[in-house]
Amino acid sequence: MTTTQAPSTEQPKTAGDAGARPYATVNPYTGETEKEFPFLETDAIDGVVERAHAAFGDWRRRSVAERAAVVGRAAELMRERQDEFAALITREMGKRIQEAAGEVQLAASILEYYATNGPRFTEPKPIDVMGGGEAEVVNEPIGVLLAIEPWNYPLYQVVRVAGPNLTLGNTILLKHAENNPQCALALEQLFRDAGAPEGVYTNLFLRIADVEQVIADRRVQGVTLTGSERAGASVAQLAGKHLKKSVLELGGSDPFIVLDAPDLGRTVKAATMARMANTGQACIAAKRIIVLDEVYDDVVAGLQQAFGSFTPGDPADPATTLGPLSTERAAQDLAAQIQDAVDKGATVLAGGKRPEHDGAFVEATLLADVTPEMRAYHEELFGPAAVVYRVKDADEAVALANDSDFGLSAAVYSGDTERAREVADRLESGMVWINQPSGSSAELPFGGVKRSGYGRELSELGMFEFANRRLVRTMPPKKQAAPAQHVGG
Repeated sequence: MTTTQAPSTEQPKTAGDAGARPYATVNPYTGETEKEFPFLETDAIDGVVERAHAAFGDWRRRSVAERAAVVGRAAELMRERQDEFAALITREMGKRIQEAAGEVQLAASILEYYATNGPRFTEPKPIDVMGGGEAEVVNEPIGVLLAIEPWNYPLYQVVRVAGPNLTLGNTILLKHAENNPQCALALEQLFRDAGAPEGVYTNLFLRIADVEQVIADRRVQGVTLTGSERAGASVAQLAGKHLKKSVLELGGSDPFIVLDAPDLGRTVKAATMARMANTGQACIAAKRIIVLDEVYDDVVAGLQQAFGSFTPGDPADPATTLGPLSTERAAQDLAAQIQDAVDKGATVLAGGKRPEHDGAFVEATLLADVTPEMRAYHEELFGPAAVVYRVKDADEAVALANDSDFGLSAAVYSGDTERAREVADRLESGMVWINQPSGSSAELPFGGVKRSGYGRELSELGMFEFANRRLVRTMPPKKQAAPAQHVGG
């Protein structure tokens, strides 16, 4: 594969770039712009898409075992390059170095999962038929896909798409976030070194204004996006306009419901981890902690102590407990949401301010008395800030949890697993975790409902979002079946 962009030390001065941010590594801890990269020129897009389309013709004809071997080799190389990838993640978006290393391992495990299981997942599925003969569903790739991926998990989010789809036989065009250019290039190099032919996996430093050109191209068969509601709505509209399949993984305002706490320390630790992992910059982070009245005071006291223990520092230092947000703009936006709540009567139980520390930091913040007229009630808080609610019973907890436009994930804690399951079954979410914080693993399907998006990634389900599940119906030559009833379009 050929890298389609080369590094530059200057912001590109291309016509049509007015107001566009360059792809750049801006260290959120130091604020320093370390390197900038030029946009792909608009007139070069057609050639890049053509290479991906031409590569698809050969890639799909290779055996699934051969494709899986490339994906498996990518997993091996990612593990070998763990320190390099982790350092890039920390430098570009501020993830604490231990968490960055954990992301590398998770991403490698996903690639390995599809390399190992993909051939089995894609085997033809026989159908019991009426009228004799045979029928089966054959799982086939559909072509070139555009993946638009975010900065908060710059490896993990990408391999959720690349692992299953490269194994299936699709080819990938990646538009990564503007603040993760070196992670994007390192991923492209990874797949090249793993043996993917030119055009099978291609990084694009694409302007937002040029996204429609790619989606509209008849050679591109689908688009997947992980990002904001606004971005998701725009991509869904474009995909619908051009009759392309789309998958969206959008925001979340996940509830963490505590019905009782026989092990108070474990529950508080889990709630804290569920909110503060990745400095709170996770779509499945526990942003609303809903606690029944009888244990509310004890849980809140534990959370106050836990949140108060986080101190800002260099994310590359293993001793740091609170890393910066991804950008200064992100820190300002979160601080504005917190201030809006405070101005309208919310109670600050911990944190609540920007610390006196250089870098894109916000204190670990715990808010109470948040009401519907506050932004923090309805909006996703994408950073180290949680809202805690007191409720009288499980019915009120469920009603509050479901009073959200989002429906990504949820967690329910109780010493009585059956009681927790009864509550979990009433929640409007794509995923629910009982006595465990929301998380992710290769074998578990990931996705939401409502304004959290649609479609599923990971697990066996993730193999088939961009597959042609083609029916093949066969009858013996000398026997004619009755024609199928002709209905539909």
